[in-house]
Amino acid sequence: MKILLIANGAREHAVAAVLRRSKHNPDIISICTSNNPGVRSLSSQMYVHSIMDFDFVVEIAKKEKPDFCFIGPDDPIGGGLADVLEAIGIPCVAPKKALAQVESSKGFTRNLMQKYKIDASPKFAIYSSEDGISRDELAIEIDNFLRDDLGGNYVVKYDALKGGKGVKLSDEHLHSIQEGVDYALECIDECGKVTIEEKLIGVEFSFLSFVSGNKVVDMPAVQDHKRAFEGDTGSNTGGMGTYTDANHSLPFLAPSDIEQAKIINRQVAAALMKECGEPYKGILYGGYIAVKDGIRVIEFNARFGDPEVLNLLSILNSDFVDICLSIIDGSLSDSLVTFEKKATVCKYIVPKSYPDAKNEKGELLTLPDTIPDDVKLYYGDVSEDAEGALHLGGSRSAGVVGIASTLGLAQTICAQACDQFKGPVRFRKDIGTSALIAQRTDALRSVRR
Repeated sequence: MKILLIANGAREHAVAAVLRRSKHNPDIISICTSNNPGVRSLSSQMYVHSIMDFDFVVEIAKKEKPDFCFIGPDDPIGGGLADVLEAIGIPCVAPKKALAQVESSKGFTRNLMQKYKIDASPKFAIYSSEDGISRDELAIEIDNFLRDDLGGNYVVKYDALKGGKGVKLSDEHLHSIQEGVDYALECIDECGKVTIEEKLIGVEFSFLSFVSGNKVVDMPAVQDHKRAFEGDTGSNTGGMGTYTDANHSLPFLAPSDIEQAKIINRQVAAALMKECGEPYKGILYGGYIAVKDGIRVIEFNARFGDPEVLNLLSILNSDFVDICLSIIDGSLSDSLVTFEKKATVCKYIVPKSYPDAKNEKGELLTLPDTIPDDVKLYYGDVSEDAEGALHLGGSRSAGVVGIASTLGLAQTICAQACDQFKGPVRFRKDIGTSALIAQRTDALRSVRR
């Protein structure tokens, strides 16, 4: 069996690792944006090339004739790579372009949920350059919505893929109504549309599912930590770390929160099928926030999250190739997917100046002498020279996952492994600790009083 893997970092290293341990013993043919040592070590052939060069991807696909393709990153999914490959007879574990609008267009998702009566959105409004009114009139309408409808508590969302950097919140990134209006107009200038939403108060979590049409099979709940430094301070990042609990929920969530997330993921999958006329096939990632009276949808993604995938695939018991094949042929079932009842804590090793600068790019990164069985290591933005030495890139370097029977033990195992990395790097020591989890629990308890 041959599998084509479209890759760009640690997420796809984790995917390649579970593909390789399959009983099918597949050859992995990867196309990767960089010479990722982890992806390369698991590939029988790796091409380093732009994954947005669809002509090149098609050329390799025709040459290698894979049984299927797994598309990891958001840009090629949003750009329609699944459509292109399926047109030449190669099935994909990734939704087609129309279905992938669930991630690539915030406005599409809000309108979809409203149309199909999925009651999990905040107050929102969508403004477009095609509304037929002048820029000044748009500015007035946006100002009124921010001020009168949202009371100055707002989120402005760029209505296209922007590498996780298109969302700005009042009081965090934007500090007045005028700054909100200005950024909204900037979004309209760049992509033609902007979505503005009520800023919700609560605690965020991620809930991912495997999807094949109307069949949805869930994964354990995960919590991500976007801020660069301890105590949730500093700039937003791609994700400094994540954790899962042994019961597959999270310490601050009620059973009803998980049940509601399951229902919403199923409603969205069904709505996408009705709206687009074909089944969603791939990963549906719900970004949720637990609020006073339940949960709300922050956003949906059309692929695995990074670092969430590092936790989830590290405890996947099932044969991942079988899961992929079942997604493609429509035979996905609950019995095909099982996860270990273990806790995981992931911390990202990052350059010291990340995410605000790239001062350490090219510097050496030295790994621990040994990686114990209860730790998984996934390579991100690092390169390997001819002598086998690793060099830092400008982004997240390596995801380290500790696995244990309890969160406390998983956190300790992960932190001990991270402490052994040498070079101009750092990691968030507080992710997965009882103190930080208690803060999240107390925060939600306060909201729900």
